[in-house]
Amino acid sequence: MAARPLIITDCDEVILHMVAPFRTWLAQEHDVAFVMNGNDFSKSMSRKGEMLSQAEMWDLLGRFFDTEMPRQNPIAGAVEALTALGEHADVVCLTNLEHHRNEARTLQLAQHNLPLRVFTNQGPKGPAIRAILEEYAPSRAVFIDDIAQHHDSAFQITPQIGRLHLCGEPEMAPHITCAFQAGHAHARIDDWAGALPWLKAQLHGEDHD
Repeated sequence: MAARPLIITDCDEVILHMVAPFRTWLAQEHDVAFVMNGNDFSKSMSRKGEMLSQAEMWDLLGRFFDTEMPRQNPIAGAVEALTALGEHADVVCLTNLEHHRNEARTLQLAQHNLPLRVFTNQGPKGPAIRAILEEYAPSRAVFIDDIAQHHDSAFQITPQIGRLHLCGEPEMAPHITCAFQAGHAHARIDDWAGALPWLKAQLHGEDHD
């Protein structure tokens, strides 16, 4: 049986909104204001005008993923697009969460009608992508993520795969470094309506352009 193509997709701000529900929860439960300052969370969170420490920032992020995942809703078109892609390819999720949150993320996606296999990871994603490719041995593969450094890592370690920079959160998209402009992604498309035709073309063997 011939190998299928493979889609490796991030979750937060690609499949599900994260910043918007995180900000609402911070204000409601912790008296913390969240105002995007570039793409640096550590400079975006304050309480009564005082910036939070790195330790408190990471603690709150962890607590959000431990208890508040139900607040996250899908990016427009993401579920429909990934379901359509699943007719032509294997689709897996590569998400930067600690490994003990893998089951919760798997369940979360399934509850949004995306029964995807989830790989959890910390740090740059290139090594994890390489491991996934070794397991699946796909005919072609495309990586989707909203963070430029992960595209850089993929470019360095698995240059043979297609790479789409997609940030579906309008609040973040203008502020993040663009992996396409940096030469590490083959395209930058921030909505699923535009991304789906590009992705289908990659799965059918068309050049990365």
